[in-house]
Amino acid sequence: MMEMLQVSKKKTGVFLAAALLLWMVLMPHTVKAAGGMSMSTDYPGITMKAGDTATFSLYFTNSEETGMDVTLEAEDLPEGWSGYFKGSNSEVSSVHVAANQAREDSPALSYSLTLPGDAEEGTYQINLKADGGLGNTATLPLTVRVAERESGQGNFTAEYPEQQGASGTNFSFSTTLVNNGVDSANYSLSAKAPEGWQVTFTPSGESTQVASLPVDSGSSQGITVAVIPSEKVEKGEYTINCTAVSASETLNLELKVTITGTYGVILTTPTGNLSLSAYAKEETPVTLSIQNTGNVDLENLQLSASASTDWNVRFDESTIDVLEAGATKEITAYVQPSEDAIIGDYVTAIIIQNDQASSEADFRVSVKNHTTWGVVAVAIIVVLCIGLGAIIRKYGRR
Repeated sequence: MMEMLQVSKKKTGVFLAAALLLWMVLMPHTVKAAGGMSMSTDYPGITMKAGDTATFSLYFTNSEETGMDVTLEAEDLPEGWSGYFKGSNSEVSSVHVAANQAREDSPALSYSLTLPGDAEEGTYQINLKADGGLGNTATLPLTVRVAERESGQGNFTAEYPEQQGASGTNFSFSTTLVNNGVDSANYSLSAKAPEGWQVTFTPSGESTQVASLPVDSGSSQGITVAVIPSEKVEKGEYTINCTAVSASETLNLELKVTITGTYGVILTTPTGNLSLSAYAKEETPVTLSIQNTGNVDLENLQLSASASTDWNVRFDESTIDVLEAGATKEITAYVQPSEDAIIGDYVTAIIIQNDQASSEADFRVSVKNHTTWGVVAVAIIVVLCIGLGAIIRKYGRR
């Protein structure tokens, strides 16, 4: 009977020990103070890498009937390590713990720990100390294992590596250069583009073009790559190979530009003469020469005019549905000055345009009187002179 009782006690002891161990694992790590205050965190042991920053959430409870102001400090920080207590988005050095405060009522408080970039591998322990005075103190040990930072291949990428536009378009690519190495690196930047093209690199948010730039370990740098095609570029697809070279790696980025074509139109006359004579309230025809100077067909070209008040300009064809690349088309415009237009020179602008191209020609319009009226006036003057002479001869001797 005694043996059975001893076995039962042993089983009960084992069960209680296992239950205690399970409770210690599952419950947040808590350190009781000498008084009624306690401090805890959810994860008192973590793994970090050199250069990393970690945040420990802190909770306070108080079984005392009075509140207290608790002073905070960190002890046993290895050389080069740094940290601070943070509450309400500010660095703090103390916290108020209310009377009978439960864990869920604890004010938002955390400890931010930063490892230096050269932190050595190993396991370290630091202690967070809370001192409420009058024997209310608590020390919370934190275990930090520093693991080896893995060195990885960097990358050079673009948000939109393929773009297109008409000739004359300047292209801008938003790119990102990432350094996944264990050390900071200086990258030399270069580009291989078609002859006559210009390629420049500008760090994001800056205005100065660069040929190289530093990138910290584990960090990235935005770069704007500006591509200016040659003025004589033809329709087609072009490739620009960009390279970022450091002491340990070469990163490549391929950009593509598609030139959709060259758009251009010229409006003039067959002779190049941009002047004409006109008469008030009468239409004067003028032949226009419209040439597509690009290498892409132009569609929906519209003719319009800007003239003096009450003048009228019309066209025998105001819309050109399609003007083939390199083709020329002649259209007649009719310019009609206003009824009260006085003799003199005027400017009438005629415009041809669509969504891709436009051209304007300024015509000098000389408003004149008809010559027949001048002849009649001269004839009247001659008749008057002859009549006056006859009167003088007849009556002048008396």
